[in-house]
Amino acid sequence: MATLSERKSAVIAGTSIIIMALAAFFSYGFVHESLVVTGDASTTYTNITTSISFFKGEIFGWLIILISDIIVAWALYIFLKPINKSLSLLAAWLRLIYSTILGIAILSLIVVLLLATDSTGLSVIKIEQVQSFMLLFLQAFEAIWSIGLIVFGAHLLMIGYVALQSSSIPKVISILLLLASIGYIIIHLSKTFFTQYDSLIAILNLVFMLPMVAGELGFGIWLLVKGGKLPKRA
Repeated sequence: MATLSERKSAVIAGTSIIIMALAAFFSYGFVHESLVVTGDASTTYTNITTSISFFKGEIFGWLIILISDIIVAWALYIFLKPINKSLSLLAAWLRLIYSTILGIAILSLIVVLLLATDSTGLSVIKIEQVQSFMLLFLQAFEAIWSIGLIVFGAHLLMIGYVALQSSSIPKVISILLLLASIGYIIIHLSKTFFTQYDSLIAILNLVFMLPMVAGELGFGIWLLVKGGKLPKRA
């Protein structure tokens, strides 16, 4: 039987997942993708230096994502603990490890911000070098975050497996979470260790896009609307 604490944890987890999805769409899908031009240091530098407030907004969005991830790790543990305590705890720790890696990646963006705004300290360095450093730290952000997403995939694998054991969580959500976990692990292992297969990675992104988006977001919406609800009294 669901308890009040399970309902509260479901609402907190669901709300945090939705906030995180919106922040990710803004920070990565909108700002980062529009400012960063892969392999073009000069254009990227110009885009960021002429849109400092925009770039600061991206960093703020990542901080919201980081905080939300920590909250979700705790709330999902509380919600899923009655189903499988050991795996729920492991899933929570994996998400906290992912959050730590994401935090390290965000530091690279802060260095990029300093490179874009510190005109006096960098005056002795050629502009081409500053541009190259900026692109390097942006690549570092992508690489570190990609490693973190391998761990995030392992987290979703645990969550999907525990959800599959539940009689209340829809099986379609459990399956989407498991497919999403496989997608995250395969894609980001490939990005980290097999970068020469860019075309294959692009295909994998397309194949797993639906479960990766619908899996956790669908779970978040279900948690918010129905997760852990107490049975109605007659």
